Amino acid sequence: MNKSAIRKKLISLRKKKYKSNIELNPNKLIELIDKQKLNSKIIGCYYPFNYELDILNILEALVNKKYILSLPKILKNNEMNFFKWSIYDPLKINKYGIPEPISDKKIDPNILLIPLVGFDNKLNRLGYGGGYYDRYLSKVKLFKPVLKIGVGFSFQKVKNLPINKYDQKLDYIITEKKII
Repeated sequence: MNKSAIRKKLISLRKKKYKSNIELNPNKLIELIDKQKLNSKIIGCYYPFNYELDILNILEALVNKKYILSLPKILKNNEMNFFKWSIYDPLKINKYGIPEPISDKKIDPNILLIPLVGFDNKLNRLGYGGGYYDRYLSKVKLFKPVLKIGVGFSFQKVKNLPINKYDQKLDYIITEKKII
């Protein structure tokens, strides 16, 4: 099965199986991040939409632990960058229906929480197909290391994802059940 067919199937499955009361344990994620001994506390996160796993409780816990949050904005040429954001800041909706920060203060996170459409045990990620995260990661890794943590539901796991040379592997995947 090709990526497009897998994506369509998994998005449909996520919509059917989505439960708004499923939350990740923020302590497990914070413990994982703290173990990395990173010299910066800037987190690139996502604002959940389209039945993605809701991480708002985690973002609040990260703010309480003095982490700085940022959200992506879609730019021209299918690029994206991260901009400073707080859980108390207003958002605007972009052309894809995704909430984005209003801030123009660009910052480069050293930790990314990346939403998943699908994933496999080899830490490969399937996204929506625009390549935004892959392009961002290939650009940013040229000047700094980034901890890449995929976030999704356990039922989004597939046996093997087809990958290509542009796909960026994750460092960890966290679901409501475990950390891979």
